[in-house]
Amino acid sequence: MTAALATPATSPARRIVGGLVKTRELGIILALVALVVYTAASNPRFLSGQSIRDILLNTAILAVMAAGQAVVVITRNIDLSVGSVLGLSAFTVATMMSANPGMPMVVAIAVGLAVGGVAGLLNGVLVRYGRVPALVVTLGTLYIFRGITYSWAGGQQVNADELPRHFLTFANDSILGIPWLVLIALVVVGGVSLLMRNYRVGRELYAMGSSPQAAELAGIKVARNLLGAFIVSGALAGLAGVLFAARFGTVDAAAGTGMELNVVAAVVVGGVAVFGGSGTVWGAGLGALLLTVIGSSLTVLDIDQFWQQAIIGALIILAICADRLVAVRIARSLRKKDSHV
Repeated sequence: MTAALATPATSPARRIVGGLVKTRELGIILALVALVVYTAASNPRFLSGQSIRDILLNTAILAVMAAGQAVVVITRNIDLSVGSVLGLSAFTVATMMSANPGMPMVVAIAVGLAVGGVAGLLNGVLVRYGRVPALVVTLGTLYIFRGITYSWAGGQQVNADELPRHFLTFANDSILGIPWLVLIALVVVGGVSLLMRNYRVGRELYAMGSSPQAAELAGIKVARNLLGAFIVSGALAGLAGVLFAARFGTVDAAAGTGMELNVVAAVVVGGVAVFGGSGTVWGAGLGALLLTVIGSSLTVLDIDQFWQQAIIGALIILAICADRLVAVRIARSLRKKDSHV
């Protein structure tokens, strides 16, 4: 099986995919630079220290969720429940912290990871053993998790003045000038990226996304890996819920509503193919940064937020077109290879 997993990495098709993905990531960086330069030229305050800090803090939460979502999408699935998982985790942790002011931050993070992990496990079990498409399952659990949070909250919210100071200051504390939220996001994105690139389980997840049937025949433990992918996505959404609560302080049952769309957009725009099998976690992180900068730029330029949604929609369409280009070039490469055999 080692040979089976190593061969795709050196095939012409894989080299084409790798080249186009890198090209798209470079395109994101160039777009970011152009957007920042244009916005700063129109309003120099855009590059103020506080503005940059706010952009990085907002990106951190989205990037953590995008890292988990990328793993699921690479396996040719999707997790639409992440926004609701964030809300459930945020309300759970905020409620616990208000009732137990002395609870350490590390315990809050562990609770968020656990809440999200259980939600992800449920999604994985329903997708794998219920034989139901992930789109349908996670759309259903999106409403289930949100309903649980609304029922629990009962119209109430946890206010910032009810939370302990060490929890609220965590979002603004920094080490060597870098906020903890940003460091956590970098560790998460870097760690998941390393797992996907350099470890066997990562290669197996890519193989599953490229061809689920071939992965089964190659002896890959598809069920285990699929459950793992959804658990990672759920756990990271739960972690994002803790970061959300610490950053904004006030938490109600609507926390995270609609964020699943931004997460999916960040992943797709970042170069992860919607049909699975290609893309990088770093690309998803760059996609999260691009979407956050777009939102901040439009606010600074005093442009209607409607255009933010329109621009994101256009970027998604362009990303899907790029995926189609990848598929066409792979098909041509394989036909040329067959013709020379």
